[in-house]
Amino acid sequence: MKNIALFGATGSIGRSTLDVVKTIDGFRVLAISGHKNLKLLHEQSMLFRPRWVILTDENAAKDWNFELPVGSELCVGMKALTQIAAESDVDIVVSAIVGRAGLESTIAAAQAGKRIALANKESLVAGGALVKQIASETGAEIIPVDSEHSAIFQSLQAGKRKELERVILTASGGPFFRLPEKDLKNVTLDQALKHPTWNMGAKVTLDSATLMNKALEIIEAKWLFDLDMTRRELEVMIHPQSIVHSMVEFHDGAVIAQMSPPDMRLPIQNALTYPERVSGGPTKRTNWSIDQTLEFFAPDYSKSKFDALKLGLETASLAGTAGVVLNAANEMAVTAFTRGELRFDEIVPRVRKTVEEHDFRQNPTLEELTALDEKIRKDFR
Repeated sequence: MKNIALFGATGSIGRSTLDVVKTIDGFRVLAISGHKNLKLLHEQSMLFRPRWVILTDENAAKDWNFELPVGSELCVGMKALTQIAAESDVDIVVSAIVGRAGLESTIAAAQAGKRIALANKESLVAGGALVKQIASETGAEIIPVDSEHSAIFQSLQAGKRKELERVILTASGGPFFRLPEKDLKNVTLDQALKHPTWNMGAKVTLDSATLMNKALEIIEAKWLFDLDMTRRELEVMIHPQSIVHSMVEFHDGAVIAQMSPPDMRLPIQNALTYPERVSGGPTKRTNWSIDQTLEFFAPDYSKSKFDALKLGLETASLAGTAGVVLNAANEMAVTAFTRGELRFDEIVPRVRKTVEEHDFRQNPTLEELTALDEKIRKDFR
């Protein structure tokens, strides 16, 4: 029986993870965390009866008035995540918190040598070098949960790492792939929240609309798979159907792809059970009895609608502090858009300006990354 600490249980990935755990054997939920959704966190605690229930928002915790199951302990604050990530009884940490807030608990899990089922891409975007260095020293496993990175992870098993030619990261293109660029300035919040193929949380959905989510995934892929950006070991293709989740091309020209209907529960299940594949589970299956068309389009980087992808490639090449700045600026820009303070087409240019103007450092410490993250957020206008 493997014990799971699920950080971000009330979010989209967290709920999907619990769906998986309910339908396959061999896993027990030892800890769950939520931020503000007290009612759902309580319902999850009653169903799974974890040892620890964590409320990361200390203000929201003041309104907690639910009874916990016998044997469950309520913990409050972000520090509880880092403490529980290092607990000896925890075998797998599912890092599903959205945003930069997931970095410290991911590092704590890496320091403790855990298997990390990583959905919090911002951990590697902001602190990829640190996380990978710690994992290499402790033997921690980082198994990606993002569908694209899970696809790359699975496809790479068809060959040796030294045989890799390139990774082809697929992107749905979001809801505005075919929208004329001149109309992007008129995009509303409601329109941006309607993703054509995926059902995700608001932040990830908005990032998918700007393609900034793919920029973050470019940076994450660089660190996960030790990609050499100067040798163009990573390219992006637009694939509106979201059936091919990503591909790997080897030196001999063979291209290996991982395909499945859009359903995050499959990569989550793979991250939990690897290296085994278990039968059953709640995931959707491909219907091979119907006609299907798969399309692929190369991004036209001369168009501003693909500038987020360019910025992601540039940031991955720079490394250093560029990733933490991009992530912080993007989170602030998305918030400004939701408040009506920025137009949709101003999000990516605002992020680019912040990245290009910051005081770049090549080898930052965790303390420097944290301070820079706070400064970018504080100074954002």
